[in-house]
Amino acid sequence: MDQSYMKTKSIFPLVMAMSIPNILSMLINSLYNIVDSFFVARISEQAMNAISIVYPIQNLSLAIAVGFGIGINAQIAQLMGRGEDHKAGVAGTVGMVLALVHGIAVFLICRMLLPRFLGLYTQDAEILAMGIQYGNIVLLFSGVQHLFIGVEKIYQSLGKMKTTMVAMSFGCIVNIILDPILIFGMGPIPAMGIAGAAWATGIGMTLELLLYWAVYLAAPIPVRFTRENLHFDRQLLGRLYNVGIPASLNMALPSLLISALNSILIQFSQVYIVVLGAYYKLQTFVYMPANGLIQGIRPLIGYNFGAGEQERVKKIHRLTLLISTVMMVTGTAVCLACPEWLMGLFANQPETIREGAAALRIISLGFAASAVSITACGCMEGLGMGMPPLVISLLRYTVLIIPGAYLLSRFLGAAGVWHAFWVTELIAAVISWFYYQHALAVHTVKK
Repeated sequence: MDQSYMKTKSIFPLVMAMSIPNILSMLINSLYNIVDSFFVARISEQAMNAISIVYPIQNLSLAIAVGFGIGINAQIAQLMGRGEDHKAGVAGTVGMVLALVHGIAVFLICRMLLPRFLGLYTQDAEILAMGIQYGNIVLLFSGVQHLFIGVEKIYQSLGKMKTTMVAMSFGCIVNIILDPILIFGMGPIPAMGIAGAAWATGIGMTLELLLYWAVYLAAPIPVRFTRENLHFDRQLLGRLYNVGIPASLNMALPSLLISALNSILIQFSQVYIVVLGAYYKLQTFVYMPANGLIQGIRPLIGYNFGAGEQERVKKIHRLTLLISTVMMVTGTAVCLACPEWLMGLFANQPETIREGAAALRIISLGFAASAVSITACGCMEGLGMGMPPLVISLLRYTVLIIPGAYLLSRFLGAAGVWHAFWVTELIAAVISWFYYQHALAVHTVKK
């Protein structure tokens, strides 16, 4: 399959063609997150609290899967850009086997540690029981999750964005349909409560993986998963993990952040735990479309860099930054316009809605600045650079925000935690801009 269009087609229509399917699928994924939490919140506020404290564990598993998938994506895109199709097949095959190994390891380790972890954030027996029940079921599907994300990143590296859009949308729609049926019961299906939400998530992921497999069998792609391609070459492993490990740590940092912020917020009220959990569901409507944009341009960056088209790499970065900034400004406008309504999707208590609306107004002030950091990280991952994005994310999720949240909370109470978000994003944006320019120059010279 000829992929030379990645270095010959006009940049704006190329970026749109690669990104719009991902953006649409991410919007559907965001809708799933909202609907899933909406139905759980209808069970009780305790149920919403339960999935809020499980979220860091879920995000950790997702981070490892997506992070390593980014490593596969970057490697295949660059190899295809150099015309080394066979090596791309080896990278894809080895990557999928390792993805399954990672999923099994996540299941075994996280399920063992789940009760002790949840016990750090609640002493309420009902919340703890629901959290353990939900977490145990979701973790059963860790292997499935890592496999479907791995194959998703392979299809994205080949420019098959419509395929990934259909597959992700299919999984999310199945989940949305199953949520009310399994949570509240319908016909012969008994009401399962919070366990129903977990089963809906797992079934959706499984059907998504099966759809990918059916497409793979029906329409061959250049990257073939064969026994002959299963070569655990040391250099290949080094390149996969050189991007995969930092990218996984990068995406896992929100889990650390949420856990740290929960520890600060619990000193003021349990209400703020629900507010933070609701915020992280709502912010997917802002950050997931931006992530879809990054997924679209990442293989373009890798392919063009591999083909020696450095000027196109710079133009793709500038256009991506402009589009992501527009997305973030739009998200800020929505959060400022109707914060009470947004929080009302996840809470019934007036105090929770009021405090959540106040949090949204403050946190959303940092959305626009975060576009600089997100774009810089995505472009550097496309270049096969793992450490610089990790450094930027460490600034955003640990080094700046956690101490800032603690110090500001001493003076402003829980509101200090919310102010730490926008302050951190502003500082990180300035650092990210200069860091990306320097890293690109050094990487180009090395090449």
